[in-house]
Amino acid sequence: MGSVRIDHAVVSGTFSLDGETHEVDNNIWVIGDDEECLVIDAPHDVDAIMDVVAGRQVKAIVLTHAHDDHSRMAPALRERVTAPIMLHPDDKPLWELTHTDTLWDVDLSDGQSIKIGGAAVKVLHTPGHAPGAVCLYVHDLDCVFTGDTLFQGGPGATGRSYSDADVIVASIRSTLFRLPAETVVHTGHGDDTTIAAEMKTIG
Repeated sequence: MGSVRIDHAVVSGTFSLDGETHEVDNNIWVIGDDEECLVIDAPHDVDAIMDVVAGRQVKAIVLTHAHDDHSRMAPALRERVTAPIMLHPDDKPLWELTHTDTLWDVDLSDGQSIKIGGAAVKVLHTPGHAPGAVCLYVHDLDCVFTGDTLFQGGPGATGRSYSDADVIVASIRSTLFRLPAETVVHTGHGDDTTIAAEMKTIG
């Protein structure tokens, strides 16, 4: 699958929930070939995302979850590229905190496969950080995009509304730790890690 690749950038902005706002750096992930791609999450800056897209046809905007730092720019990006927004429906309460007058287009479901550039992106429902949080596993590239479910050093945060520490650990153990140990983990914030490394962290 040499034609399918991952492109990446980092963009800065804010994350707001429960009356608090924090400065955050988010990863922009784009997977595809020279012709078409998927955009994973829509943080902070449409122009920055379009720079990573680099003129390709965007087939879909796939959201790992609906926190505002991952979803805020999704409607504006949808207008720019004319592609559907995909989100797990369990994240509707979080989506509505940011987007009061528009919805996403396509529901994500556990086990769903999204084809792009000859590769298959498998949707894994991994609640905990958010009720509708998903990870996106790409067998052909030996990687998984984990959003804010799993980071280098452990699980994503669960101290705010709609999150649950026990649920996120259960999701990681039952779903992500079943992936091959050498699978590279591309996170929503910060550096890559591997499934093997985080199995040692979480156990």
